[in-house]
Amino acid sequence: MGLGLKARRSSANVVPVAILKESVRSTFASWLRFIAYNLFLALCVPLVLGYLAVRALRDRDYRQHLLERFGFLPATLRATTPGALWFHAVSVGEVLCALSLIRRVKQSQPRRRVYLSCGTVAGRRVAEQKLHGLASGVFYAPLDYRFAVRKVLRALQPSVVVVLETEIWPNLYREARRAGAGLLIVNGRISDRSLPRYRWCRWLFSEVLKLPQAILVQGPSMAERFRWLGAPSQRVIEAGNLKFDFDPEAVPPPPEVHGLIEQLQPDRVWIAASTMPPLGSSDPDEDDAVLDAFEHLAARHPRLLLILAPRRPERFELVASKLAERRLNWVRRSSLRGCETLSLPGVLLLDSIGELAGVYRFADVVFVGGSLARRGGHNVLEPAFFGSAVVVGPHNENFAEIVEEFRRENAIVVIERPEELGDAIAQLLNDDQKRKALGERARNLANRRRGATERALRWIEQLSRQSIFVLPPCWAGRVALRPATWLWTLGSELKKRIDLLRQKRLGTPVVSVGGLTVGGAGKTPLVLALCRWLREASIRPAVLTRGYRRRKTRPVIARPGQEVDPVLTGDESQLLIKSGCASVGISADRYRVGRELEVSLKPDLFLLDDGFQHWRLARDLDIVLVDALDPAGGGALVPLGRLREGLDALRRAHVVVITRCREDRPIEGIEQLVRKYNPHVPIYHARVVARDWWNAIDEQPLPLAQLSRYRVYAFCGLARPASFWASLEELDLQVSGRRAFPDHHRYGVRDLRELAAAAHRAKAEVLVTTEKDLVNLCPDFPRYLAGMPLYCLRIDIELEEREELVSRIAALVREKERSRVKLV
Repeated sequence: MGLGLKARRSSANVVPVAILKESVRSTFASWLRFIAYNLFLALCVPLVLGYLAVRALRDRDYRQHLLERFGFLPATLRATTPGALWFHAVSVGEVLCALSLIRRVKQSQPRRRVYLSCGTVAGRRVAEQKLHGLASGVFYAPLDYRFAVRKVLRALQPSVVVVLETEIWPNLYREARRAGAGLLIVNGRISDRSLPRYRWCRWLFSEVLKLPQAILVQGPSMAERFRWLGAPSQRVIEAGNLKFDFDPEAVPPPPEVHGLIEQLQPDRVWIAASTMPPLGSSDPDEDDAVLDAFEHLAARHPRLLLILAPRRPERFELVASKLAERRLNWVRRSSLRGCETLSLPGVLLLDSIGELAGVYRFADVVFVGGSLARRGGHNVLEPAFFGSAVVVGPHNENFAEIVEEFRRENAIVVIERPEELGDAIAQLLNDDQKRKALGERARNLANRRRGATERALRWIEQLSRQSIFVLPPCWAGRVALRPATWLWTLGSELKKRIDLLRQKRLGTPVVSVGGLTVGGAGKTPLVLALCRWLREASIRPAVLTRGYRRRKTRPVIARPGQEVDPVLTGDESQLLIKSGCASVGISADRYRVGRELEVSLKPDLFLLDDGFQHWRLARDLDIVLVDALDPAGGGALVPLGRLREGLDALRRAHVVVITRCREDRPIEGIEQLVRKYNPHVPIYHARVVARDWWNAIDEQPLPLAQLSRYRVYAFCGLARPASFWASLEELDLQVSGRRAFPDHHRYGVRDLRELAAAAHRAKAEVLVTTEKDLVNLCPDFPRYLAGMPLYCLRIDIELEEREELVSRIAALVREKERSRVKLV
């Protein structure tokens, strides 16, 4: 049954732990710099709004998703539980870089939710196309205003934010770290064009670049640039370029293009990739240079096919007009339907986004654009992986190290002027041996530099295991609710001191099962499981509980399986009684009802449900539950957060159980949090396992897989509804809608009718809920569900260290018995 958490942790700890443990320290000087930056952003609001208005008017797709720039994400993108990965890739190149990394993440952790944000329309289109079925959502990155960034963080609840290449946004970085998320720059680079601009912001970036736990850069020169900007030397790591991990087999060619080439059977294929317009008056237009070269070559290569792929979608129409003016044979990719033809020599205009990589497999020669014009060049690795001969111009600043290495190995042709393009292509087309040798050297060189993806993956996995997401309250919330928090603290301390003065001890050993947060940690399910395990060990337990939200307050003693009105017990107590594993004593005065149980039933042990803050009854063992979904209780005391008392109360724990463990949750980080306050306490690991469905109307069990073919509408009244939603996600149910009610909610006729109506509107076929909620339904509830079937999910608890915990409790019982014998 074991969860195997310990084995996974020990084998995967490959990242320097000292770096991971460094906290975000804010000095007065850094605080002033962020204040200055945010004041500057405030002054820029009119300009930002004007820019967004222009973009929205120009592009309908951008207009439809404009609110995402302010942090308003669709409901479908809101995570139910923490632990997601948020990748930020500004445009097409970065999106394609992230693709192989995201694939590896999903292979390693299929349950991990992945979201990707973009800054451009083209980037978003490519992301939606390439990441379909991989990412849980694609959206426009929020503007770097604190409110927008915080809204996205609150929606996604990421354990790690992964930034691709050069995106340095101060508020994104700062708010992500303040929320406890890991922060990682992957494939880091600072281009020659960006460097002068960054010099002016060095006063700010020197603080911002202290926030990522690691900056994985492409090579030595990029490492120097990040360090010069102020990044701590130990966090800048030369990890290689993700583009070297390009997988040619993962990008099949578009069927229409493949079909056209099969039909034409050209002798040679030349691809002009990512061509760019001039940057200044002295720059060439690369599309003109390519078409001039093609006209020069066409006479000597009558069966030559040129595939022309402009970099920018807004240039597609302009390039089409150039082809028409020159009266060349040409066809648009967007017009291909499988029946078109093209006379050779001819041109295929690749007026599409995200298909270029899949077309390289047809190329004999590739000219990579952005290098004749002063644009810094584009990716030469993708054609190299297909063994194509590659030609570039002199401007390759964006890929300087790669191009220089290719030059040293004689694996690329570099020309200086546009006029040289035709001759360079002609030499390669005419000399098969030279062309193939050049392409093979390029392919071998590219293959030798693989590995950046695996290095980045190890960092992501390590950060996700250690990062606990806790979004701190906004300043307005802190100001408004801080006095109430002080009152809570004062009242709790006063009650504790009074109760300690009146504390009593039962003759039978008492084991408390409690937590630090207000509800939702899984205390009652663990008590149920403990009762079952203890009975198997021949120990007769009894449970002491308050019976929260019951309507009658008189003490109740119930034998295992006894029929008792829920009005007298409350919902959780009813589950304990129905389990048939233990007698249950229900009263606000746990000592009094415990004494009655000692006299009447003589149990071997008392389990005190939700008893960590119940000071009036002495305990022999305190088991404290820490919920993996919310280990820090929102990071604050009630009402700012969900903590009943500070995390330093963990010092009193004799045993800590981390509940709802799963491989994509930050178990290592939670253990470190516990060890901070209680270095030597035993830490155990539990998880929730779905057992079956219970038909609430027919009172019959149903195998878990039976509901997977139906659309369901879910509802619950739990302190943490996210735990139920997460269980449904694990079962891969088709959840068409859901509704959360307050904890211990009692469902009346109106509630049930509203639920049935909502389920019908959502086109659901089945209602699903929890065992606890089933207890709280009104009598004759089937009458008000409009014929809708209702099932509740029955769960079990699996504890990795079950035998150790039971042995510890059994030893306590034996020790107490020996003490009794000595007294007698």
